Amino acid sequence: GSHCKISDSSFIEVGASIGNDAKETYAGADVVLKVRGPMVEKEGTDELSLLDPKSILIGLLAPLQNSEAITSYAKSGITSFSMELLPRISRAQSMDVLSSQSNLAGYKAVVDAADTFGKAFPMMMTAAGTITPAKVLVLGAGVAGLQAIATARRLGAVVSAFDVRPAVKEQVESLGANFIEVDNSDNQNTETSGGYAKEMSEDYKKRQSELIHDTVKTQDVIITTALIPGKPAPQLIPEVMVQDMKAGSVIVDLAVEAGGNCPLSELDQVVVKHGVTLVGHSNMPARIPVDASALLSRNLVNFLTPMIDSDSGALSIDWDDEVISGTLTTRDGEVVHSMLKDKI
Repeated sequence: GSHCKISDSSFIEVGASIGNDAKETYAGADVVLKVRGPMVEKEGTDELSLLDPKSILIGLLAPLQNSEAITSYAKSGITSFSMELLPRISRAQSMDVLSSQSNLAGYKAVVDAADTFGKAFPMMMTAAGTITPAKVLVLGAGVAGLQAIATARRLGAVVSAFDVRPAVKEQVESLGANFIEVDNSDNQNTETSGGYAKEMSEDYKKRQSELIHDTVKTQDVIITTALIPGKPAPQLIPEVMVQDMKAGSVIVDLAVEAGGNCPLSELDQVVVKHGVTLVGHSNMPARIPVDASALLSRNLVNFLTPMIDSDSGALSIDWDDEVISGTLTTRDGEVVHSMLKDKI
């Protein structure tokens, strides 16, 4: 934890013990809390083999993307909870890992863009002349996108944003950004019951592409955050659009781990193509490790605490609770979540 500014002694002072290796750390654990899932069948230590079959695993397990890993969890016998599947209800807000981490990702994306961009973000009036403000476009106005808008505005940029969900227009405009929208006169349903963006029709995608193409030509920085749960990220900025962007422009692709909103983005690389710098850092919250760790740990504590009997300290799980059933991935040797059964 040194990169998070947390020493081993800090853990020991609050009652934790430090294992000498992975085997010792996992030994006897009833509950295992991880950022991401155990490394399965990798070179070196196979973490999954170290977990007690009766243990509970809680973390960001990426179940919709890692069906083989989820099957392995089921075969091992462990009970697993995927925090990505947390129901979006008011009671679960304090447990929402995706929201807390996306908030940081949106902030860091703009900071990285400002660091990469060769000009200042705010308008500056000097004796030597006036510097015009940077123009920033945010694609996707979920948690990450809204934080990106707020951060870019605080830095003095002129901000526009696009999202397929008309419902977010008010939120975007309340942050001082201009909302760009595609005509949806045929009233297509644009979001899932959980509030995520849905994949749209081909006709809508065509109109969307034309609107975004016209817009990117005038922008200095683009932050892309668009994701569709369980599917590759939608390609919103194809190469032809990048070719039409101004030289020196910057794209920060927060969807790069899911294939990218721009096909020219490269995972964990910063590259220049057609005069445009593409930033493709994976796991963006980890670039702010102190706050990311603090927020994640609080999310996990809030999720775990109701599972523990306050008097005995033993596990006491209400399997009918919608937070529990909504995140439960594997149990008793089977994949149990309804979203996953068809994929396995």
